[in-house]
Amino acid sequence: MASADRRPAPTYLDFEQPLASLDADIARALAVGARARLRRLRRDRRRVETALLARLSPWERVQLSRHPDRPATLDYVRLLCSEFVELHGDRRFGDDGAVVGGLARFRGRAVVVVGHQRGHGTAEQVARNFGMPRPEGFRKAVRLFELAERFRRPVLTLVDTQGAYPGIDAEQRGQAEAIATCIRTLATLRVPIVSTIIGEGGSGGALALGLADRMLMQEHAWFSVLSPEGCASILFRERTPAAVARSAALLRLTATDLHGFGVVDEVVAEPGGGAHRKPVRAALLLGRAVERHLSTLSRSAPRTLVARRYARYRQLGTGLPPV
Repeated sequence: MASADRRPAPTYLDFEQPLASLDADIARALAVGARARLRRLRRDRRRVETALLARLSPWERVQLSRHPDRPATLDYVRLLCSEFVELHGDRRFGDDGAVVGGLARFRGRAVVVVGHQRGHGTAEQVARNFGMPRPEGFRKAVRLFELAERFRRPVLTLVDTQGAYPGIDAEQRGQAEAIATCIRTLATLRVPIVSTIIGEGGSGGALALGLADRMLMQEHAWFSVLSPEGCASILFRERTPAAVARSAALLRLTATDLHGFGVVDEVVAEPGGGAHRKPVRAALLLGRAVERHLSTLSRSAPRTLVARRYARYRQLGTGLPPV
């Protein structure tokens, strides 16, 4: 993502088109200094934007989570952390660009940050396998988690993936074992863990970085056992727009749903229009939430953290309504 002062022209999804014409009018009014017209247009834009977000369907929220302008892990690291030193490689096979992480300072506190990185633009997305990790990505994460425990640093994870890469080469190198090891390591880690779903949270690829003492979720993110497209293929044997939209509703994958089920501890609000419209403001809101939970967790003894984490996942789902 470009810096805040040199951002490229915004991208608009189909259901965001009412905002596109208003933004063009605002730009023209700003160029000629028409202050009265500018105030009216900005007021109209806020009204249209509020109405648009209020009636978003689950499928439209999924589309927002995939917005090409949406901030990714490294964008948030740049905005929220200082002294970030990225570490590479799993010390076994290679370096997977779909998972990034390293040492950093978050609001004065030494931490280890790990997250999925899907990239911006076609070239980076291809280089990072569109944020779908291979085994070496998960093993790099495990290496960083163990480093965090060794030096008693809290762990911050940022989840944003369609899922783990399903290719045959990944299976040959032990994809399932790598995911399982990631989950086991997080389950027993003796330092605080705060995880945030910042975009897509698909299947085991998301869970591998998502097991935590506190799980946060941005307002327009999603988290589910599989994507709406995958669900439509299995459940309805078709991937038509109607089937995919119906699947998104049936999966109950939105932040509001998951908070109601107790899966997510806090829904982090996004600025008007979504994190992709005001990334700096989105980072500020996210940083405040992470800091609040991290401060609370840091007062607990290591043994207490592990015991509470175990209890949390043992009871998860026991109060869910029947399907």
